[in-house]
Amino acid sequence: MKNKEIKFLKIPAKQEGIMKILMTGSTGFLGSHLTKELIKEGYEVIILKRSFSNTWRISDVLSKAAVFNIDQCPLEQPFIECGPIDVVIHTATKYDRNGERASQLLDANVSFPLKLLETAIAFQTKTFINTDSFIHKNSAGCKHLAGYALTKKQFLEWGREFSTAEKIRFINVRLEHIYGSFDGESKFFTYIMKSCLNNIPELHLTPGNQKRDFIHINDVVSAYSLLLKLEMADSPWFKEYELGTGETVTVRDFVELIHRKSQSKTVLRFDAIRHRENEIMESKANIEELKKLGWKSEINLEKGIELILADERNITNS
Repeated sequence: MKNKEIKFLKIPAKQEGIMKILMTGSTGFLGSHLTKELIKEGYEVIILKRSFSNTWRISDVLSKAAVFNIDQCPLEQPFIECGPIDVVIHTATKYDRNGERASQLLDANVSFPLKLLETAIAFQTKTFINTDSFIHKNSAGCKHLAGYALTKKQFLEWGREFSTAEKIRFINVRLEHIYGSFDGESKFFTYIMKSCLNNIPELHLTPGNQKRDFIHINDVVSAYSLLLKLEMADSPWFKEYELGTGETVTVRDFVELIHRKSQSKTVLRFDAIRHRENEIMESKANIEELKKLGWKSEINLEKGIELILADERNITNS
């Protein structure tokens, strides 16, 4: 595989002591929570988004960040105007859930982040943190997300290639099943939670014996925050961290806990539908590398669901 030759460009002087972080996916679930926390912690945050992105999740902090619409400006512009940028955190992604074409997945999950990675190298950014998924750990799993999994794997290989050439430090964060407040309506957790809160008559489910490592969004954000505090000069050029709680629970137990905590009257019909073909029946993060850094999950499932229910009540009462 041949790397594209990258020229190193002159970049502006950096304000001493403040780390500059460029974020993709800030309008999404994970990206919005992470963006808010980074701003709260005092980092200079540069947001890459599209001009038509819905910014409702970050509307309260948008004025505190530098914002660039990537469909209206060259990818180099934020690096020129705001650089030097220390870290790129890439959380933007496109799933294979709504009939997306292969070319759309390739553009969103490979071509765009690859151009961003090349640009970061050209402007001497030290670290690129990539958000990956447990889905392609097992190549036989999740046939319904096969295109998504393939493109995530392809970009990871490009990141490994550039880091092996010692052009940039590439940290790959492989996420398990995250859940939390303000996720998309089509996501599994949100669908179950909303169904229970709205007391729909029946909820048709699989047998629910798949085992998942469910991790609350706050724990995910704390792990990213910790990674930013690493002394990068002592880090390897390529490093991967699996991010979850390190424990599994069945989907059935997870749904029943939501049902109980929400005091729902919805009837849960387990075994009403079949598992998807090539369903991943068990996935769990190996968190030993994160534990070596002093990280651990602080929010168990009961607490996590209680936090989300509290947010739902606040939204209802506001």
